Amino acid sequence: MVDTLPFESLDFLYVPSRDVGVDSAYFTEVLGGRQIFAIEASNTRVAMIALTPEPPHVLLTDHVEGDRPILIYRVADLATSLARLQAAGWEQEDVFEIPQGPCCSFRTPEGHRIAVYQLTRPEVAAHFEGRRDF
Repeated sequence: MVDTLPFESLDFLYVPSRDVGVDSAYFTEVLGGRQIFAIEASNTRVAMIALTPEPPHVLLTDHVEGDRPILIYRVADLATSLARLQAAGWEQEDVFEIPQGPCCSFRTPEGHRIAVYQLTRPEVAAHFEGRRDF
């Protein structure tokens, strides 16, 4: 019997930032990443940086608290994945929407931050690409 992995891919690293502009400049100018977008809305800044041709892409943001990044994994079906995680003993933290679709976050017992989401709006990526608010 072959066991399947629970996630399809690690798409995003949601990284807390005290200054998204400064961090974004470092990730692009020093590390050589490509800025996909830099958005400012509702007193929140988010910049997506590609450091590799394929995901995960880094999302620098000033609205995520703490020092640990959130690993955001794509799943085929959010409801099925949440049921599987609950059966395994996880504790749900928050359910919310990201531009790409519904998402749910949780923490491991040692404080690692993980979220799973279902890609229901694949066209969103193209909508934000190239946007530079700051």
